[in-house]
Amino acid sequence: MAAPLRKILASPSALTKTQFIHTFKSKTKFIFPPTVQCRRSISTLGNELNVEYLDAEHEGIVVFGINRPAAKNAVNRSVLTLFEEAVQAVRYDKNVRSVIIKSDVPGIFSAGADLKERVTLSPKEVASFVDRLRKFTMDITNLPMPVIAALDGTAVGGGLEFALACDMRTATTTTQMGLVETRLAIIPGGGGTQRLARLVGPSVAKELIFTARVFNGEKAAELGIVNHVVEQDDSNEAAYKKALDLAKEIIPQGPIAVQMAKLAINKGMDVDLTSALAYEGAYYAQVIPTKDRIEALNAFKEKRKPQFKGE
Repeated sequence: MAAPLRKILASPSALTKTQFIHTFKSKTKFIFPPTVQCRRSISTLGNELNVEYLDAEHEGIVVFGINRPAAKNAVNRSVLTLFEEAVQAVRYDKNVRSVIIKSDVPGIFSAGADLKERVTLSPKEVASFVDRLRKFTMDITNLPMPVIAALDGTAVGGGLEFALACDMRTATTTTQMGLVETRLAIIPGGGGTQRLARLVGPSVAKELIFTARVFNGEKAAELGIVNHVVEQDDSNEAAYKKALDLAKEIIPQGPIAVQMAKLAINKGMDVDLTSALAYEGAYYAQVIPTKDRIEALNAFKEKRKPQFKGE
């Protein structure tokens, strides 16, 4: 891993010098790192999703790492539950300034829905799962802090839909992606039809979805689907490193201001300009009484860097 980290799987209680990693198939493991203090313990999360609270220069960044190598990171009901719990754990943590979603499996971000599980489900169970997936993508979008998807490997179907639900995306030139559901005689059900159309326009989105086209990171950048595209390196984490750099740029900014800016943009995208400007005014009003705003003014006057606390 490129940065020091605490590998912790979420819950609200506080512990000291203890890491908990809970897996589906083994007893809880206790790891005692020599210098770090942990703010979180494990709830019921499994080893198919790693949640890392980064330290040092990357403090404030939380990384969700999908880890199902045998299934190419395909998302089944248990993995979706892990994601739901992880998102809820960071939602109200004011120490978290940015979230990165990545893969811990080289060469693959996510192959989408777990088709081996899908064939065992009844039509009613399939509909229920897709409804949960769609709701979860909204949970990602509605996290108060910025969320970045790092695509160091293939992201197709529901895997790309997870990424589209994030605020920003990084990819490599060799990353392959696409909404390929029409190959299976279905349509994207995790928000892909709507989010892709909002990014690239309805005509281009229709072409990509109707043809189930797979395209690379360079094409994704050209279309505006990803924010940054980089050459892959020997670590197979070039997109993740770029996401870290992007998150690191966000960390020093006023956290409440970043949250309000995100809300203003997200809400404003779905309404007319007059209504959108009203949203902007409403969210601007939220930052005026904050201690961080006063701290920024004092720091400017005193010619020093501001120390924001999210208050």
